[in-house]
Amino acid sequence: MNKLTLLIFLFGVIFVSCKNENNRIADQSGSAAGYFGEKIDTVGMISYENLLAQMVTNDSVEAKVVGKVSAVCQTKGCWMNIISDSDTTKTEMFVEFLDYGFFMPKDIAGKEVIMKGKAYVEETSVEDLKHFAEDEGLTEAEIAKITEPKVELKFMASGVMIKP
Repeated sequence: MNKLTLLIFLFGVIFVSCKNENNRIADQSGSAAGYFGEKIDTVGMISYENLLAQMVTNDSVEAKVVGKVSAVCQTKGCWMNIISDSDTTKTEMFVEFLDYGFFMPKDIAGKEVIMKGKAYVEETSVEDLKHFAEDEGLTEAEIAKITEPKVELKFMASGVMIKP
């Protein structure tokens, strides 16, 4: 009888540990809207242009930002680049995900997203730039042209919502 009780207990523990998480690392397909990481809403959201304006006078800005995805890591979905259609300079922002805790679908380039997190400026090494270029699927010739570090706008997202 004790073995049966132990067996039932173990199955219960396994069943509970296999429940679905709210943080979607899900199906990695961008065909539908969804939340990744921390669930966020649109309250207090600012435009990408507004964020760019704030970054002129600040080292970093905590914000919820809406922007358009221009590229996604094609290896895992572990980063993405954001642009704005109305920004004539097409300034890109490199987005990573807090504690490597979630990934984005690989096919969401062109979609609008809302992100919550912290924007900051940081220098990216040549080694990292080449790694990201490889993740993006650039050719070896294009990657070989990367010879200097780049100071760029970055965003550490705790949550992302893909707009429907």
